[in-house]
Amino acid sequence: MSEKQIFIFGAGYSGKAFARANEEKATVFGTSRSPEKLESLKQAGIAPLLFDGALTPEAGKALENTTHLIVSVAPEEAGDPVLNAARLAITAMPALRWIGYLSTVGVYGDYGGGWVDETAACRPVSKRSVMRADAEQDWLELGREIGKPVAILRLSGIYGPGRNALVNLENGTARRLIKPDQVFNRIHCADIAGALWHLVDGNTGGIFNVTDDEPAPPQDVVTYAASLMGVEPPPEIPFETAQLSPMARSFYGENKRVANTAIKAVGYRFRFPDYRQAFDRMWADGSWRDGEPRSPIKGG
Repeated sequence: MSEKQIFIFGAGYSGKAFARANEEKATVFGTSRSPEKLESLKQAGIAPLLFDGALTPEAGKALENTTHLIVSVAPEEAGDPVLNAARLAITAMPALRWIGYLSTVGVYGDYGGGWVDETAACRPVSKRSVMRADAEQDWLELGREIGKPVAILRLSGIYGPGRNALVNLENGTARRLIKPDQVFNRIHCADIAGALWHLVDGNTGGIFNVTDDEPAPPQDVVTYAASLMGVEPPPEIPFETAQLSPMARSFYGENKRVANTAIKAVGYRFRFPDYRQAFDRMWADGSWRDGEPRSPIKGG
């Protein structure tokens, strides 16, 4: 049994992937806003707690013995909900060694398709990315205040079992939007989990782009998934005439190629350096649809 005790504020898709990769059998607590989702946390190996903007006595007690804190809760107009509710409790945590904050590559804003690494200036465009950049700074400041390392993980588009182009093709929601020269980075949830465990094990702080090696046009991913399934890809749709939500359209307003220099520099090796390797594995092991790989994912 590990001496680590890990607490995840906002144990959603990425948090559950992290808990399922818990090879050292550390104790993992995790929160959800929804009582209905607590059972799914248990199934991922997480001791479930409720958190909806106020720290419960149960959560406060779990924090007392927590060595590693992971925050995966989106900021709000009023600031970071975890800091607003639990800042005092966090500053008083006697066993705390490390904090990880899950952010987004959206904080970089638009670079016209150019490359960015962790040294690039953050010039967020959307309001949600502005709030993310502010929350990053708030967590880094807290770390300095209490003398603990803080890792900021800037994630690109998340996919994995149950959430990918294969599923979208099966259920008829896949689309091939064509916007010339547009690329996105993406990251398999197994690599979010792997990078987190790597940083946890070293109590490593810093800013890390957790993203694959290959920024690629989104339509190429759909085409590749269709080729694996042996089906025709959906027709191409020009971006200008596509029916999109304001949020979806805003994603296409930013174009950049994100490098993962820093996480590799601290020794992390990606399980899935590009989407093709990931899709090949998910298709082969059957995990793409039901969310549970039929064979363990090793590496990292």
